[in-house]
Amino acid sequence: MSKNLTRRRFLAAATATGAGVALGGAAASTQFKAGVGRVPITPQGPIWMSGYAARTRPSDGVIHDLWAKALVMEDGSGGRVVIVTTDLIGLAREVSDEVAARLKKKHGIERSQLVLNSSHTHSGPVVWPNLKSMYFIGAEDRDHLVQYSKKLTDDLVRVVDAAMADRGPAQVSVGHGSAGFAMNRREPNPKGVRIGVNQKGPVDHDVPVLKVSAPDGKLRAVLFAYACHNTTLGGDLYKINGDYAGFAEIELERALPGTTAMFMILCGADQNPAPRGKVELAEKHGRSLAEAVRRVLAGELRPVRGPIRTAYEVISLDFAPHQRARFEKDLTSTNRYIQTRAKLMLEAYDNGRPVRSMPYPVQAVRWNDDLALVALGGEVVVDYALRLKRENPKENLIVAGYTNDVPCYIPSVRVLREGGYEPVDSMIYYGQPGPFSENVEETVIGACRKVLKETGARVSR
Repeated sequence: MSKNLTRRRFLAAATATGAGVALGGAAASTQFKAGVGRVPITPQGPIWMSGYAARTRPSDGVIHDLWAKALVMEDGSGGRVVIVTTDLIGLAREVSDEVAARLKKKHGIERSQLVLNSSHTHSGPVVWPNLKSMYFIGAEDRDHLVQYSKKLTDDLVRVVDAAMADRGPAQVSVGHGSAGFAMNRREPNPKGVRIGVNQKGPVDHDVPVLKVSAPDGKLRAVLFAYACHNTTLGGDLYKINGDYAGFAEIELERALPGTTAMFMILCGADQNPAPRGKVELAEKHGRSLAEAVRRVLAGELRPVRGPIRTAYEVISLDFAPHQRARFEKDLTSTNRYIQTRAKLMLEAYDNGRPVRSMPYPVQAVRWNDDLALVALGGEVVVDYALRLKRENPKENLIVAGYTNDVPCYIPSVRVLREGGYEPVDSMIYYGQPGPFSENVEETVIGACRKVLKETGARVSR
């Protein structure tokens, strides 16, 4: 994309509302159709795992299956949203775009109506070409990753097919709980900021819960969310699993037979589970999160009404200025990751297209004035969610990261100025030229305001 903003904007809006319902103890009105689908996406056999550059070989087993799950909601007057969750590190834009194009052709699903969120487990497979600069592997292993990505694309279409076929009358309601194991990981020290434990750093312990039930009250799906890296387990583990989020889904589905539990990760780019390092701790955090969800389900939830309105836009984020000489110097580095990034950047210079900016997806979904979701691409730090909630105190607002495309970390201006792994070092592994310009936060927030506005004025009761 050029510096002059090139935008693709999609807007799908319902034109009428369903009958309102009273709050308090009243049940949600049955004005939606909803469908649920699930497809296993566990790799077959050994495969290179994503998230940690320290790994030196493919996986050697599976602790539990990985899943793609889909929830379709329709309001009966043209409004629709399709939420897909995956137990994966993140989707590359190439995968998301292909899935969106096929679902548009097959089901008429507009791009703004499709939300593709990944849990960001660091114990799942590489999703090619996401984070490809991190891996030094042979042709056979690379071909295996390419084939997995192609099959994943088919599976993501298939899981939405299943949800569309499953549609039936539904009641939808929302509530919020809390879980306390997320800890800010940006630890100040005399040399700057390192990944550690910062007990004074910003966190968001909110656990939003969306409940989908049949007209007879039978629970069909629970969509729950949390702002925390799925990094309880480290790079020394070579067994496929979904980390704490996967264990939470398993626990909920065990406790609530017949229910599909779907995890959505929020703005947890600078948040780690605490403590971490053992499978037993991932299970413990999963149980803790599942218990928080069950407490919400046992309490009084707020009915959610139509219409459903959605908006989607791709904006451009500027990188800080850079020159060719910087990457020519990096070619002499003894760090092979820095060398690889330098080769990518010099190739872009040679082609006359140095990487000055990056396309970035911003999405909003609104259910009447009962609930609003902002879904952002990339690894988004917690500052964005906290700011958007402060700016929109009357909104029942959920702010997700890791949605539609995960091209790199998205730092706030505070994090950018502090430096450290998220705004600087991580860009090497993502194959990006370096830090963003300091206008990154205002550019993203401005786009969030825009898509929220495009979903329509708040509907009065």
